[in-house]
Amino acid sequence: QVHLVESGGGLVQPGGSLRLSCSASGSTLDLDWDDIGWFRQAPGKEREGVSCLSTTPGRTWYADSVKGRFNISAGNAKDTVFLQMDSLKPEDTGTYYCAADHELCVLVDPAFVPSWGQGTQVTVSV
Repeated sequence: QVHLVESGGGLVQPGGSLRLSCSASGSTLDLDWDDIGWFRQAPGKEREGVSCLSTTPGRTWYADSVKGRFNISAGNAKDTVFLQMDSLKPEDTGTYYCAADHELCVLVDPAFVPSWGQGTQVTVSV
C-alpha cells in the first residue's frame, strides 16, 4: 500500500486560494492503476469526499459543494496530484487527506479507503 503525504494547507481569508499537493513517500504513485481522491474532515463532522482523479479513463469527480471552485490535476511527471482550491469559504475549513486505491473514483467514500496519511490543515477565516 502506497504511503501518501499531503502538503500545502494553511490559513487563508475567505475568497482566497490554496493548492494542496499529494505525493508518495518511499514509493511512487501509479496513476495508471490507482485513482487519487481528496477527502476532508471538519471538526465534529464526518470525513467526506471532495474530489477524485482517474487517469484511466480520464475523468474527475467533485462534490457539489466545491464544483466550480476546486480543480484536481496530476503533475506532468504523474508523481504528484494537486488540488487547486479557489474562492475558499469558511465551510471549506478542515483537515484534507488524499488517498489512493484502484477504482476509488467509482464511489468516493472514505469507508473504502484502505489507509490514511496525516493530512494537511486548511483554515478559511478572516
